[in-house]
Amino acid sequence: MSQVDANGRTVVEDEKKIIKCVVWDLDNTLWDGVLLEDGEVRLRAAAAEVIKTLDARGILSSIASRNDHDTAMAKLRALGLSDYFLYPQIHWGSKASSVEAIAKAINIGVDTIAFVDDQPFERDEVRHSLPNILCIDAADVERIPSMPQMMPRFITEDSRMRRRMYLSDMARKHAEDEHRGTPEEFLASLDMRFTIAEAKEEDLKRAEELTLRTNQLNATGYTYSYDELDGFRRSPDHDLLISSLEDRYGTYGKIGLALVERRPDVWTLKLLLMSCRVMSRGVGTIMLNHVLTKARDAGVRLRAEFVATDRNRMMYVTYKFAGFREVERDGARSILENDLSHIQPLPAYMRVEIEQASEDRQ
Repeated sequence: MSQVDANGRTVVEDEKKIIKCVVWDLDNTLWDGVLLEDGEVRLRAAAAEVIKTLDARGILSSIASRNDHDTAMAKLRALGLSDYFLYPQIHWGSKASSVEAIAKAINIGVDTIAFVDDQPFERDEVRHSLPNILCIDAADVERIPSMPQMMPRFITEDSRMRRRMYLSDMARKHAEDEHRGTPEEFLASLDMRFTIAEAKEEDLKRAEELTLRTNQLNATGYTYSYDELDGFRRSPDHDLLISSLEDRYGTYGKIGLALVERRPDVWTLKLLLMSCRVMSRGVGTIMLNHVLTKARDAGVRLRAEFVATDRNRMMYVTYKFAGFREVERDGARSILENDLSHIQPLPAYMRVEIEQASEDRQ
């Protein structure tokens, strides 16, 4: 676990924090001028370039602006930037409430959002309501790409596709809202394919990213470096499994990770996580059921580590519904065990594929 750096120093959480979304004001921030007063405004080229740079790194953008929604969106379309902003909040309400709405829509923590505004009052209002947010003066826009919080260690294919994957999610949501039938019928209509495979070397950057970015659906909150994950991938005593999901709207990318320590008589799930983006797709237990089945077929006991955080109670509930019971506890850390007597069936609407094991273990 990457809790200590190369010098033996404990890493402070804020030093590891990577911003997932930058929320932009419009007037005198994204452009010069006040749209409803000046009529014509001039795009700030530096701000547009920063948005595109962050987008290529997998950092999303949105808007919190006191403005007329239709007028502002028309201007953004004319500037060719409207597709860069997810769930824009353009109205006359508070910007703090707008930021909260964006965090809820994207399903990320407010502490992974940065807010950019030219007005000190607006920044102070947001900071007062949301003390864990990073507020940035619009005058400092050009330095945003060089801020440590804006520099993920790796830029993966999933990173580069992140905004487009969210846009696909929005199209799915629209289709779901329009669907007339049961939720199960809608899920079946998506033609989902869930793939589980042993992680390959080319998966490790994304695997590290998943441990750093996934908080709610992470059973331990552990983070692992590329080198640590590579060691587990090569180890004869561990399984490092990565999962992906796609449907008729496109790919969700690599969305799940499991690390299993295998001993002769007991296996232990050291890590189980799933991207929050797929929470509503009923896929949360598929990776877990795969590990349960493998352990049962191998004739071993299966245990799982769980470390309670302020966000991951849902994973504890997932383990309990899957038949795990607590056998040890030490503070926030629990050891759970499953007797493998009952493994839930896979969802009928899901096609699950298991890729063959890799051959490059040492």
